[in-house]
Amino acid sequence: MEKRKLGRQGLEVSALGLGCMGMSAFYGHPNDEESTRVLHRTLELGVNFWDTAEIYGPFTNEELIGRALKGKSRQDVIIATKFAWRIGPNGERLALDSSPAHIKDSIEGSLTRLGTDYIDLYYQHRLDPNTPIEETIGALAQLIGEGKVRYIGLSEVGPGTIRRAHAVHPISAVQSEYSIWERGIEDKVLPALRELGIGFVAYSPMGRGFLTGKIDSPDVLDNSDWRRLNPRFLSENMENNLRLVEIIKKIASANQATPAQLALAWLLKQGKDVVAIPGTKHVSYLEENTRAAYISLSESVWFDLDKALSSFRVAGARYPEDAMATIDGTE
Repeated sequence: MEKRKLGRQGLEVSALGLGCMGMSAFYGHPNDEESTRVLHRTLELGVNFWDTAEIYGPFTNEELIGRALKGKSRQDVIIATKFAWRIGPNGERLALDSSPAHIKDSIEGSLTRLGTDYIDLYYQHRLDPNTPIEETIGALAQLIGEGKVRYIGLSEVGPGTIRRAHAVHPISAVQSEYSIWERGIEDKVLPALRELGIGFVAYSPMGRGFLTGKIDSPDVLDNSDWRRLNPRFLSENMENNLRLVEIIKKIASANQATPAQLALAWLLKQGKDVVAIPGTKHVSYLEENTRAAYISLSESVWFDLDKALSSFRVAGARYPEDAMATIDGTE
């Protein structure tokens, strides 16, 4: 699979990575055995970029990846993980905390759970309003000096925060939601990243599974699936949003692709500095997604898709109100 560079510091990953969150949290019941098969299959398919976080579980997703890594060459996998929250004894999120002291605790926990002595890409998961970004990046730079972290990343931050952080130490990647139905980063974030030479990692590139065409009602989701609370999946919004899926289905079918493959191929077409991390718990879906990296469509197809998208408006915010409050919009 094609490799893409994230930033100017030497980080290079597969154009498609793997978002591991859903294997352990938020999207129904975990199946560690099947998830491990997915993780091992990624390497056979040339997908070497695994994305996790301490909050996924919490902790259990990093532990899953640590077990899957046993017996594998550490150099064959690029591991990204994230810190941000102080986590209570029952797994509850207590508060955002990116203070240097908390970062020291977080990195040691992640290293232990992952069974490794370094993290390839270490993200601040959400901006801590009580700790200046300069202090946070200074602590991360120290971890690079200690050999515990190779590259620094940020997640869901605005251009102002990105510039302040990058002035302290080079940032290699910024991660945010980006897909056919969520394009908020295009106006200001992507231009700033390209000016500074920072790569972009798109999470939820298939709209949390909605753009695959396999979800036509909230009722198909497990009762424990957090998407039941996501505004875009609520019945009053879903009816509108399904019109977008029909557009994608029609164009995909006419070009011998699945809706998921079209959504991923569209994203990879947005720039060589863009990497996508679709998530799945199933080997068959992993293989389907991976084929998106090899799809070649004519410019007329992309023109028709963009024309159809121009008249469509997504209904509903991309997160519930409390989660939206943690997303930084600093310009």
